[in-house]
Amino acid sequence: MTGILKDSVRALMLEKLRQRDELRARLQDPETAADGRLLADLGRRKGALDRIVAPFETFLALEKELEEARALAEGEDPEMRELAGEEAARLEEALHAQAQKVLDGLVEGDEEIRGDSLIMEIRAGTGGEEACLFVRDLLRMYTRFSESQGWKLETIALFPTEKGGFREAIFSVTGSGAWKYLKFESGGHRVQRVPETESQGRIHTSAATVAVLPEPEEVDVQIQPKDLRVETMRASGPGGQHVNKTSSAVRITHLPSGTVVVCQDEKSQHKNRAKAMRVLRSRIFEMERREKNRERARERRSQIGSGDRNQRVRTYNFPQNRVTDHRIKENFNLEQVMDGKLAPLLEKLLQKDREERIKAL
Repeated sequence: MTGILKDSVRALMLEKLRQRDELRARLQDPETAADGRLLADLGRRKGALDRIVAPFETFLALEKELEEARALAEGEDPEMRELAGEEAARLEEALHAQAQKVLDGLVEGDEEIRGDSLIMEIRAGTGGEEACLFVRDLLRMYTRFSESQGWKLETIALFPTEKGGFREAIFSVTGSGAWKYLKFESGGHRVQRVPETESQGRIHTSAATVAVLPEPEEVDVQIQPKDLRVETMRASGPGGQHVNKTSSAVRITHLPSGTVVVCQDEKSQHKNRAKAMRVLRSRIFEMERREKNRERARERRSQIGSGDRNQRVRTYNFPQNRVTDHRIKENFNLEQVMDGKLAPLLEKLLQKDREERIKAL
């Protein structure tokens, strides 16, 4: 039976079924069982595929039942034809509903990322001290939103300025659905307002960039010690309690990619190194993920935003109490958004993204 699911979607789901069965066979191989890291990796991949193909397996079962009911509806017994016709109508309705579940599972599951943990980086852009104050405000916004969702937010690194802003803020967010919602925050955020530092009452435009990185397990990213240059130094900051008298700050350089991470918030060098490695793993993992996405250009064009930092995604207009998300071209109440009430905005982005992904299937 064809028509309810496009041939391209059916072919894609059949391929995922094949991949799942292949992983199942590999997991039963004694050689796999002897390698704990490989076993864990294959188990996670199979689990992800299980969640994607389960709705399709139900769809195939309903499809078979519908074919049988239609065959009975063409029989000679009038009573049986009537009963079978009613059953066929019920099954057809159920099949259409199940087809939607197949599409939903496919577009959500094909992220290939576990959505429970991520790292966010907010950096001041153009605008000097006002941009740093905007970073502070965005950090507060995400903190309040995370609290409202019951997620855990952990500070990894803050680089404060004299007037209370931050040149950069790095933190992790852990909780069910964190990636699903916050992945849309990557990109350029622009603010229009009268700065705290402005005495003439003129409106200024400043900017910050946000990067949202999935936080991988150690088994997902292989980083060799020989590829790292680790340096220790004293923490820097605006003075006072922000400056350590010991060399507890850590700078790690990943030599093959040139990626540099600095962490200095903890008084312990060991803790700063551990946090820096978390950020480094996420950045390397994200680089590899983006490279895979470039190989799938058609899928990438279907997404509502690439997540590139040079893409302006949102404008916060304080004089007009308005936030505009440029990807969906809609306005939202600024006061509520800055207070962490992001759910209505993010739900609209989720819906738009889902629609675009389904169109591209």
